[in-house]
Amino acid sequence: MQAAEYLERRPVSPHGHPFAPRRLPPVAVESETGTVRLAELVATLSYAADLGFGQPMEHCMRQAVIALRLADRLELNDSDRVATYYLGLMMNVYCHADASEQAKWFGDDISFKGDAYEMLDMSTPQMVAFILRRVGSGGNRLERAKRLASFPVSGYKQVTGFLTTHSTLASQFAERIELDEAVSVALRQAYEQWDGKGHPNHLEGEAISLPARLVQLASAVEVFSRTRGIEAARAVARKHRGGQFDPSIADLFCAEAPALLDGIEVASTWDAVIGAEPQLARWVSGSELDDVLEAMADLVDLKSPHLAGHSRGVAHLATEAGRVSGLPDHELAILRRAGFIHDLGRLGVSNAIWDKPGRLTDAEFERVRLHPYLTDRMLARVPALARSRELAARHHERLDGSGYPRGLSAASLTPADRLLAAADVYHAMTEPRPYRSALDADRASAELRAEAKAGRLDGEAVNAVQKAAGRRAPARREWPGGLTAREVEVLALLARGNSNKQIAQRLTVAPKTVSNHVEHIYTKIAVSSRASATLYATQHGLVGSFEPA
Repeated sequence: MQAAEYLERRPVSPHGHPFAPRRLPPVAVESETGTVRLAELVATLSYAADLGFGQPMEHCMRQAVIALRLADRLELNDSDRVATYYLGLMMNVYCHADASEQAKWFGDDISFKGDAYEMLDMSTPQMVAFILRRVGSGGNRLERAKRLASFPVSGYKQVTGFLTTHSTLASQFAERIELDEAVSVALRQAYEQWDGKGHPNHLEGEAISLPARLVQLASAVEVFSRTRGIEAARAVARKHRGGQFDPSIADLFCAEAPALLDGIEVASTWDAVIGAEPQLARWVSGSELDDVLEAMADLVDLKSPHLAGHSRGVAHLATEAGRVSGLPDHELAILRRAGFIHDLGRLGVSNAIWDKPGRLTDAEFERVRLHPYLTDRMLARVPALARSRELAARHHERLDGSGYPRGLSAASLTPADRLLAAADVYHAMTEPRPYRSALDADRASAELRAEAKAGRLDGEAVNAVQKAAGRRAPARREWPGGLTAREVEVLALLARGNSNKQIAQRLTVAPKTVSNHVEHIYTKIAVSSRASATLYATQHGLVGSFEPA
């Protein structure tokens, strides 16, 4: 079986590549400046959150604008206005962190979240009925019966736990990219409710930060005003007044809804939202920019347990291969950044596809082929990353024109394009996928050479990647967080989505022993969910990531 089949499970079709548009000549892309406005990167993530939540792009931007308009009327201080702005853009930025679990319960995780969005409160009878309908659909009769039987015992608790995971990880992300503390606080409280029935801490009333209260209402009224009109938005504000929403904010919206929503389409365009940042713009460059992009890479790779550490691993491997090839430092920087962002578009494709154990249908594979295009479009308004964006969008192109999304061929692909493609293929083959186990280094190298021999990958790029792969950092003697070697082994398997029972079978121990290990791991690294543990493992190079010596 060829490497392309290992990675893509592309369906057999006599029609070649019907989704690829006509081939275009190479596009001249301006040189990167390497200095980016932080708000631009956060706004890019807001597009990813929109796609992952089944909403049109600019939903988060629109809710940020509505929340800022409410903030203006309440005369919030500068710190709270900044928190309102960034929470509006980032509220759902980690909604994909447990998409694998969501897909197991509900099928298509994106359509589930999109359909559920207008129901707001997890505890309403309508929401409970909706969840049970989704749990009881899909699969055969036995699978549906098992899900319905187990959901009241463990499923509902797990679903409400998703909200804790999303808010906790988003808050940590804000800290990681050095946003103000008020932003981190607002993100931690994004799913709290005025009546104390929210998550994770059941805060009540004014114990919830004002930015969180503003964005909670803005998020709901944006959806209802867009899909059903202003009166529907007013109705939902009144209905949940004193429940989910701060009564005074709900009343303010109802009184001034036409003005608050006036011209929202123009006010929520990219340029307008970036220009509305309520403080002196912060710019990042050099290692600081790399740190932010690496944080974005780790965020993306939580999409599926099979991807943990993938983007940062590809970035490191491609950079080392570029160094082997003699690329100059400025090209290495661009290549590394392209590796960090190359899979951003994955967030727009359901885990029902990414985690499918069997061959993809034609329709499913067309969704897969979209993800480099989505990466390109998300970053299209960030000119300072133009070269990195172009490289990222081409990582699935092939020399013989068989790649996607544009079907480019050798004449259009630069040495950096070829290096990133080869690094992505090699790194993916050394990771597990739902349809195969990880390949060892020798088998992955053999498959990589086969791709070069078949004319899909560049031979020189393949050689550089193989040399770089041999320079992986040596095994450690000490582990982070006080973890033992066995606990690191358990953590790696947990991060890959294995259940305690599956881990026990792999390690030939009792499930209770694994449960004890997991409990100790969570305590030592201060996490409470698989997604958080996976992020820790990724950040510390314990899973997936190629770390050069």
